[in-house]
Amino acid sequence: MPGHQRSPQAARLSEVSPALANGPIAILGQMPDASNAAFLVRCGEGTAEELAVYKPARGETPLWDFPEGTLHRREVAAYEVAKILGWPNVPATVLRDGPEGPGSLQRFVRFDPNEHFFTLQGSRTGDFALIAAFDVVINNADRKGGHCLLGEDDGIWVIDHGVCFAEEPKLRTVIWDFIGEPLEAEVIAGLERLRGGLGRGGALRDRLDDLLSPAETDATAARTEALLRAGAYPEPDPMTRPFPWPPI
Repeated sequence: MPGHQRSPQAARLSEVSPALANGPIAILGQMPDASNAAFLVRCGEGTAEELAVYKPARGETPLWDFPEGTLHRREVAAYEVAKILGWPNVPATVLRDGPEGPGSLQRFVRFDPNEHFFTLQGSRTGDFALIAAFDVVINNADRKGGHCLLGEDDGIWVIDHGVCFAEEPKLRTVIWDFIGEPLEAEVIAGLERLRGGLGRGGALRDRLDDLLSPAETDATAARTEALLRAGAYPEPDPMTRPFPWPPI
């Protein structure tokens, strides 16, 4: 990515495997330090099995500013948006009816637990420029440094998108490194694809309308258009709290 450092070996978006889409789900244990119920599971059987993170709707902690029981659907919506953009690396995520009821199922990424945004920001600026633009579009209310994982494939993978896509501005992120910088060609091309997909009759709009409210889909389209029109990374909204807590 011209102008920013980015690993030439960085991974690209993962596809939904048959095991993730349809395979039997077996709970292996609960994920530590999660604010909502999240389980490490094995999906599929035999040589086709893989690990995934399962977040059932009934394990979601109610929030005053997001409709109850919708966080798992927002996880899937974030993956669908990233697929159209072509970045950043969001692990394949689907809706499934699992052992604890309906929820999101996301491919588990093996990663280095010692690395996160604050250890990587100086060496992987290109990756984080893409993530910053993605977070503007999805209105990410909780981009912590620990949500940016260095995978075993050397890719930067981003997770935990349950509190995204609100209608009102809620962008809270640790990635404010690019304020005022012009969007680079890869970002513009992805945003133009997203704008097309979010147009009336677009396949992505139909998909998001199944996952979000129509007003939230409209707001996503409006944020995409605004970012393209501005042509540069925005400043924090002075009327909102711009940083998540804790930062990692």
